Amino acid sequence: MDKDQFIQQLEKMSVAELNDLVKALEEKFGVSAAAFAASAPSTSLGQAEAVEEKDSFNIILKDAGSTKIQVIKVLRELTGQGLKEVKDMTDKVPVTVKEGVKKAEADEMKKKLEEAGAVVELK
Repeated sequence: MDKDQFIQQLEKMSVAELNDLVKALEEKFGVSAAAFAASAPSTSLGQAEAVEEKDSFNIILKDAGSTKIQVIKVLRELTGQGLKEVKDMTDKVPVTVKEGVKKAEADEMKKKLEEAGAVVELK
């Protein structure tokens, strides 16, 4: 089987089959695909755009956690919203807390919310 035939066979595989193949190759050769994926150069325009660093983020509250009162206090401080609005936010997770936030501010907000017990994602 030459390289082109091998690639054609890979194209026919499902995502689950490809995932199993990657795991088997990692075990067989004692390597990690993650290390290669992070350093691999992008070849298509779509991939190049994905690699560009974002300058604004949306803060997504995924879970208020077990210390919901602490999370509510931090949310009120960060958003300037009232108690009812913030409580509703924690009841309707996942919810966007704030949109279009600069990287440094987003990281700080995420840190404060996580310290209060929340699960937060930046998108």
